[in-house]
Amino acid sequence: MRQCGLLCENARRRTSGGGFVMLSAFSAGVRIAGVEAGSVRKAMRLALAAALVALLSSCATGRNPLAKWERSRNFNERQPMLIVLHYTTEESAEKSLHTLKTANSKGPVGVHYLLGRDGRIYQLVKDGKRAWHAGPGRWGTITDVNSASIGIEIDNSGHDPFPDVQIDSLIVLLRDLTTRLRIPPTQVIGHEDMAPTRKIDPGPLFPWKRLFDAGFGVWPDESAGDPPPGFDPWLAMQAFGYPLEDRAAAVRAFHHRFRGMDGTELDEHDLRILYALTRPPQPEPAPPAAEPAGLQPQQENIVE
Repeated sequence: MRQCGLLCENARRRTSGGGFVMLSAFSAGVRIAGVEAGSVRKAMRLALAAALVALLSSCATGRNPLAKWERSRNFNERQPMLIVLHYTTEESAEKSLHTLKTANSKGPVGVHYLLGRDGRIYQLVKDGKRAWHAGPGRWGTITDVNSASIGIEIDNSGHDPFPDVQIDSLIVLLRDLTTRLRIPPTQVIGHEDMAPTRKIDPGPLFPWKRLFDAGFGVWPDESAGDPPPGFDPWLAMQAFGYPLEDRAAAVRAFHHRFRGMDGTELDEHDLRILYALTRPPQPEPAPPAAEPAGLQPQQENIVE
């Protein structure tokens, strides 16, 4: 596509500049086979315009004019595998919409969806497109989060509780996205989870447990108990997905999500949470064995 763009730009410049040698020669009054130079110049300009239209059309379809088009069926659209939740820190959804369609102090920023405090859902970027919402960071092995995710901004200052109607609307949207785009419902994270050194949203007030109860994200199983001897919490943090370049920042993000508080050091409660989040899946308990059916008493024939 970049090659196509360069070709199109070059074509625009050449036609707009009028710098073709042959055209300038015709303008000097040269005759070719008895035809006026002006007529030839007009015909050539029409031909060049037609060629330019064809070139621009090929750019719009994503086909490279340098190559012969041979269609293949072996492709698909961008497939998101992650949903990233943000808060806006703006005063209203209207202001957030303006920022998300233009830029903030650091440059252009975009997102697929915005959720108003009244529960209204706005879409700004098509699901199949790469919105500029995540920025530098990673989650597990995903290093280009923008290319692998859907971004959802939630209209919130960062200091206020999230209204019930807003979370209800978020749950409806998550159900739609995970079903329609086949994103695993567990793969819903916060911006601070993938970029803990830069971000703190959606923050400690966000109701992750409520989201889990609705079927999205993850939450520790309280019945998991204490971790076994030799349990390494940092390996567990990394296995769960947190980047550990700055361990204190990662712990703060972890605390925001699973304990609703600040803090940059792990304690015994954190270790139990990490063990519950990362232990191997436990087999379902077997149902109790049915008691063997006793012999049915034989019905007697009653003779009167």
